[in-house]
Amino acid sequence: MRTDFDPSAMAPHAFYRLLTSVVVPRPIAWVSTVSKDHPDRPNLAPHSFFSVSCVNPPIVQFTSVTRKDSLRNVEETGHFVVNLAPEGLFREINDTGTDFPSDVSEFGAVGLEPEPSLRVKPPRVAASPAALECELHSLLTLGDSTVVFGRVVHAVVSEEALAEDGLPDIERLRPMSRLGRDEWGTLGKVLEKPRIRWRDWQQGERS
Repeated sequence: MRTDFDPSAMAPHAFYRLLTSVVVPRPIAWVSTVSKDHPDRPNLAPHSFFSVSCVNPPIVQFTSVTRKDSLRNVEETGHFVVNLAPEGLFREINDTGTDFPSDVSEFGAVGLEPEPSLRVKPPRVAASPAALECELHSLLTLGDSTVVFGRVVHAVVSEEALAEDGLPDIERLRPMSRLGRDEWGTLGKVLEKPRIRWRDWQQGERS
């Protein structure tokens, strides 16, 4: 037996709650931005509709559900930073989701230290193990939401988070994810298995 849900027969927020309980886990773009009016008061907010959009050129995307400070600041300056949201900063990540007034910096409000970015105006979160500095590529408005596409112009990773092969180690990054309701996900068990090439599949090598 299954229960049916018709989005056209449900209130938008009710279906949003169902949707975000099904599309799980969702990585978090911890987005730092600055406004033209208050460049000395950087904004920081978590956005859980986040992914990679393109490899060449490298483009990432996050969605602003309704018009939030992050979106307005990106429109004004054309810059933003995606900071990795690690488990060790869980309280601060959640706290930066508070609807602070636009002239209040979340960095100061929650006790986070900013550090200058190399290629863009907004600062990075100094305590985050990785960050992607982005220039605005394009915006796509869909209903009450706007998808922000940013070209990655610079990336940084803490040396302590790098493995011997030069890539970030997932156990050292310890990324958080969003689930349904007020639930969050931690890394949990990591499974490793290479993909199977077609020629190997034909030979029955699928173990």
